[in-house]
Amino acid sequence: MKAFHPLAICLMVIGMMLAAGCTGSRNPPASPSAPVAVSPSPLPIQTASFTMGDHYLQKSYSFQGENDVRTEQFRVSNPSWGIQFTVMPLNENLQYCWFEMQVTNMDTGHEDTYGYGRDKGFERKQQYPMYITGSYTVVMKGNRVKVDVDVAQRIP
Repeated sequence: MKAFHPLAICLMVIGMMLAAGCTGSRNPPASPSAPVAVSPSPLPIQTASFTMGDHYLQKSYSFQGENDVRTEQFRVSNPSWGIQFTVMPLNENLQYCWFEMQVTNMDTGHEDTYGYGRDKGFERKQQYPMYITGSYTVVMKGNRVKVDVDVAQRIP
């Protein structure tokens, strides 16, 4: 039996790739299509799932207008903590309903923003695990929503 030459092996591999379609473009060719109407629909938000323990902050807020702002301050003593909020829209037209929460660690100046509506998606219940202790300020804004906020230790 004759041994295969390296050139013959390479040609066979290339031939199999062409036959299988492995060398084609990954993107299908663009085809004209009718415009699609976009309506406010829930966008998937990757959130963790955990149980809340001892509370640093637990309140309900109602935001009726664009200029409604609420500020809360608290100190976190356990590095295993989290933020959870549940939003209830107060208007049938979701484009008018939004909520934004800006969380600032006053010790480091690090800032995170979470929310509902506008560019944040329409997931009504959201949870965010947090990991750094310190003094925190939370500034909340919203329009035509009721929001239940829970900031507490996480129970893994």
